[in-house]
Amino acid sequence: QVQLVESGGGLVQPGGSLRLSCAASGSRFSFNVMGWYRQAPGKQRELVARISSGGITNYADSVKGRFTISRDNAKSTVTLQMNSLKPEDTAVYYCNTVGTYFPWGQGTQVTVSS
Repeated sequence: QVQLVESGGGLVQPGGSLRLSCAASGSRFSFNVMGWYRQAPGKQRELVARISSGGITNYADSVKGRFTISRDNAKSTVTLQMNSLKPEDTAVYYCNTVGTYFPWGQGTQVTVSS
């Protein structure tokens, strides 16, 4: 059973940066397309960035040019570097596969506010 643990969230002012990390336990991590999702209050969870096992990345238009996803298959970690943060980026952020999901972790809260 794969377990996902997200960390690195916090309170940041608009224009600031945060680096989120996701640690995955279990096998077959390197074979999965991994993604970062977010869910704001009252909204559906959305995929904001994804990365293939080979390192090909895709981003939602809302974060393109500001967020960077990366992965380390040897360490079973996925990272999301978030720059130029905006209040609308406020949400709980989760990592998971794209497609057939592992059990969701607890997520990490990101709050962008002055």
